[in-house]
Amino acid sequence: MLIHYGYEMAFEVRQATPVICLLTIHMERSGDIRQESFRTEPEVPTSTYFDLFGNACRRFVVPPEGLFLTADGIISDTGRPDRIAVEALEVPVAQLPDDCLVYLLGSRYCETDKLSQIAWDMFGTTPPGWLRVQAICDFVHNHMEFGYKHARATRTAYEAYHERVGVCRDFAHLAITLTRCMNIPARYVNGYLGDIGVPPDPEPMDFSAWFEVYLDGRWFSLDARHNVPRIGRIVLARGRDATDIPLIHSFGQHELKGFTVWTEDIGALAS
Repeated sequence: MLIHYGYEMAFEVRQATPVICLLTIHMERSGDIRQESFRTEPEVPTSTYFDLFGNACRRFVVPPEGLFLTADGIISDTGRPDRIAVEALEVPVAQLPDDCLVYLLGSRYCETDKLSQIAWDMFGTTPPGWLRVQAICDFVHNHMEFGYKHARATRTAYEAYHERVGVCRDFAHLAITLTRCMNIPARYVNGYLGDIGVPPDPEPMDFSAWFEVYLDGRWFSLDARHNVPRIGRIVLARGRDATDIPLIHSFGQHELKGFTVWTEDIGALAS
C-alpha cells in the first residue's frame, strides 16, 4: 500500500531563532519513500545531522519575519498491522546487547525509581515476556483517560500514573517506565500514524507517540493509548523519552501559528 504523509507549520519569532526539527522519516525507511519534498518560505539554509540515537535532525534559523515549513511525500508500506508475538520471551539483562541497556534506565519523563515497587507489585506474577508487556499496556490503557485538553509538556510517568489523564506521549511514558521497571528494554517513538484500518478520528490529525520493547532479540511496536495493532506506522525518531526527540526544539521564543499533519492510505502498490 501507499501512504501519503506530510505536514505544514508556521512559526512566528521575535528575533532570528535557531531551531532543530526531528521531522524527517527515519533512515530505516529511506528505501520505501517513493517521493518527498521539503521547503521553507522564505527559503533559508538547512543542514542535517544524525544524533546519538540515529535520528535525522534538521537545523535552520527562523528569520525575524517568521517561517512557513512544509513537507509532503509518499511511502510504501506492507499494510500489515503491528505484529503480535505472544511467544516472544524476555532477554536476561546479562545477555542484552550493550545498546539496549540505556533503555532500562530512568530518564527525564520515566522515573523508574518512583514506580519500581508499584510495577513489581502489579506485574511481578504475570507471565514474563510478551504477556507481561501486554498486561502493562492493558493497565495503562484502562488506567488513563486520553484527551488533548489534558496535554501538559512537563507531565512525567509518575505524575501520569497518579493524575490518570494525558495524551499519547503520557501513555507511552507510563508504559515505558513500568516496562523498564520489569527489566525489559523500552524506548519512546514519535511518528506518523493515520486512521488506516480504523474508524476516522474526528479530531484534527497530529503526530503520534508510541513505544517499542526488546524481546527475543528484536524490537516490537506497542501502543498503550490505542492498545490494538495498527497499520501504517511511520517512524520519525526514537529515544529514551520525549526529551531526546522533540519534534521542534527552538533556542529562543517561538509561537506556532499554524500546524497541520496528514497521513492517509492512497491505494495499493503498483504491480
